[in-house]
Amino acid sequence: MTLLDGKKLSNKIRDNVKLEVQKLQKNNITPGLAVVLVGNDPASAAYVNMKSKACKESGIYSIAHEMPETISQDNILEIIEMMNKNTNIDGILVQLPLPKHIDTTEILEAIAPHKDVDGFHPYNVGRVVAGLDGFIPATPYGVMELLKEYDIDPKGKNVCIVGASNIVGKPMATLMLNANATVEICHIYTKDLKAHTLNADIICVGVGVVNLIKEDMVKDDVIIIDIGINRLESGKLTGDVDFENVSKKSSYITPVPGGVGPMTIAMLLENTVKSAKNRK
Repeated sequence: MTLLDGKKLSNKIRDNVKLEVQKLQKNNITPGLAVVLVGNDPASAAYVNMKSKACKESGIYSIAHEMPETISQDNILEIIEMMNKNTNIDGILVQLPLPKHIDTTEILEAIAPHKDVDGFHPYNVGRVVAGLDGFIPATPYGVMELLKEYDIDPKGKNVCIVGASNIVGKPMATLMLNANATVEICHIYTKDLKAHTLNADIICVGVGVVNLIKEDMVKDDVIIIDIGINRLESGKLTGDVDFENVSKKSSYITPVPGGVGPMTIAMLLENTVKSAKNRK
């Protein structure tokens, strides 16, 4: 069993991002990232702080627009429009989830596609589905880079994606399909999850259920990508896979923490630099 070390690879990517930023700065361009945070959800605030810190370490200019839970849809749209027009901002991301009174789709569609470094705008979603160049959502992008680092080629492999969210599951399936894998997507309405996971050479799971994937649900030498992140009552972080037992049957497995999580932020930085390079 080999651990897929996302922390190690993310540090390598972030070092490279830092060098790319320095090159851009010689041409008087400093990549800029703006984050929109609505409400006071502790997990969202923690993610925004991590992103801001990562930007600072890489030399990327970052700004966080923190707004009260009660803010109106129109007010958020006005701020996004202001950032769309700001030539010093290359990337705009809205920290999800948004409060229930906000139309998330309308907010995400308001972001200029060339600044959509989260890859959630339908324009970028469509380009990725078509196999064209576009912004890839950071978490699935990070998974593919992690596989590449360990010379794992999905081509011809049976891949089971557990979870069908727009943020992780669907783009993950698209990237695997683009890599010539045979892809199954399972979700809350899947009748017999075990029947699907047992046939998989690679399992990617990200649904937020502790120990959802157990030892008897996987075959020998399976490759496990655990995208889930859950905090136990003890304060310990854990994924969606029973790591202790499933790892015994795995050829490769991501730890939680230290697997996919660090890759997400690294790829967000890379997308921001990519956007800065495309400045007109």
